[in-house]
Amino acid sequence: MAPKESDDTMTGGEATGGEADDLRLRRRKAARYVVPVTVIGVAAATIGLVPALADSGDPDLPKISAQQLLDKIAASDVQKLSGTVKITTDLGLPDLGGLESGLLSGAAKGGDGSSADPSAKLTELASGTHTLRVAADGPDRQKVSLLEHAAEYSVIHNGKNVWGYDSASNEVYHSTVDESAGKAHGKAETPVPATPKDLTQEALKAVDDTTSVTVDGTVRVAGRDAYKLLVKPKQSGSTVGAISVAVDAETGLPLKFTLTPASGGAAVVDAGFTKISFAGPAASTFDFTAPKGAKVTEGDKAGKGDEDGARSDKGHKGAKPAPGHGGFDGFGEGFGGAAGPEGMKVIGEGWTSVATFDTGGKGVPSGSGAGGDLGGFLGSLGDKVSGDFGSGTVFSTRLVNALITDDGKVYAGAVTKDALVKAANTGK
Repeated sequence: MAPKESDDTMTGGEATGGEADDLRLRRRKAARYVVPVTVIGVAAATIGLVPALADSGDPDLPKISAQQLLDKIAASDVQKLSGTVKITTDLGLPDLGGLESGLLSGAAKGGDGSSADPSAKLTELASGTHTLRVAADGPDRQKVSLLEHAAEYSVIHNGKNVWGYDSASNEVYHSTVDESAGKAHGKAETPVPATPKDLTQEALKAVDDTTSVTVDGTVRVAGRDAYKLLVKPKQSGSTVGAISVAVDAETGLPLKFTLTPASGGAAVVDAGFTKISFAGPAASTFDFTAPKGAKVTEGDKAGKGDEDGARSDKGHKGAKPAPGHGGFDGFGEGFGGAAGPEGMKVIGEGWTSVATFDTGGKGVPSGSGAGGDLGGFLGSLGDKVSGDFGSGTVFSTRLVNALITDDGKVYAGAVTKDALVKAANTGK
């Protein structure tokens, strides 16, 4: 009989004194392999991966507590793997006939970049269904390939080199890694998470006194026996309903990640392997030579205005990043870190924290005068709100919401519209 829930249910606030300190230490350990989800622009498009269909039948595994399962994830040290991941993200964005993907991709490229730049190409995962092939052989060699109809896009990290290749346009993007500093030169520094482990470790960063964590039975994923870890916010006001993670019983590697919204309905993010092997990939998997006739963009030359082509962090000192918007570990180390907008602050804590920053300009243009047509269009996508902060427009997805005030301040987070207004009133 598979265990449906551990007797050792772990909820925030139960441990005291030294036990609480030890609990926090173990939770931090579980989150140290974090690869954060990148928030793109004000809309904050959350990128996720879709799961394989779970195999029929629940495996009969030994009983395990929530803390033991967290420890198992933290102790997981899978260095070699290859497999296939199916990707679906349903943020509930308005149907703009594909325009939203173009806008996100264009914003990531800065308007004049290469189509092979990972920070541009991989934003396509922000919506729809996709298939990925992934491979890893230690911290210095990883590959993620996005399969599209008759074309393929790949990001390859091999030693100090990072390559992006778009077969559809026959374009290549190349940057190099400063291995001593763990940063990349050039713009290719915000790749998306490529496995359920990435999303799981990000979610575990939020495990604190505001969170309930339990073991919710067992499941088979991609032919592997796994435990199900269930993570739920205890706070009201979050748009996150629950996060379910299938954890490989043998290795502790997350095999499947599912995030369901508090509003109900289909999952916003589903992440899982359809196939997985822990055998080492062939060394040739990570070899890359630019095809004949391909247009090659050097990342070191693309970072205009930044010394040596490296990303400039000037102006970001002292700014507190919002949860989940920090640097990258694991696969992301080959591409550098990501910082939030200058002067960004965080209001609140836990699952209802809200990131805020000042654009230095004005809010959504009005329906008349310069920019009025665009303002009217943007305004039609949002809801007008008002409060002690003044007035503004809330743009909503099924997970991340953003408030742009009429005086140019932005409040964004995985919280409800009412929680955003409350944060704006507090931050006035």
